[in-house]
Amino acid sequence: MDFNDIEKLMDDFKKSEMRELEITTDGFHIHLSKNETPFLPVREKAEQPAITAVEENVPPVTKDTKAEGEFIKSPMVGSVYLQPKPDQDPYVTVGSRVHKGDVVCIIEAMKMMTEIKSDQDGIVTEVLVENEDLVEFDQPLFKVVRG
Repeated sequence: MDFNDIEKLMDDFKKSEMRELEITTDGFHIHLSKNETPFLPVREKAEQPAITAVEENVPPVTKDTKAEGEFIKSPMVGSVYLQPKPDQDPYVTVGSRVHKGDVVCIIEAMKMMTEIKSDQDGIVTEVLVENEDLVEFDQPLFKVVRG
């Protein structure tokens, strides 16, 4: 399958009533899901090293880092945008003061843009993702120190 075939398949899937679709042929595999938690059989998880690689990029939350600050985490899987538009300043940067309810970024999932709001007051001490990164559910996005 070439890129145009895949793109058409994805568009048709979005318009359909199907919740999940999985195709495996000639060394090609695609799994599409409209579910928040897609079904992945245990044997497939062990065969997909990409999952491990993504998890390795997520900063671990330990007691030591917890004492130094709290994290604003991703509530969903998608592409993160740190600024409202490409030519505008980021929502927050290191040193920015945030209040509970302030927009800190946008996550795009299935062409839907969702504003991500701070769940705490504090000062951003670390931005843990790059603009347009793919983020996972519960992945730390920003480190915030109360103050």
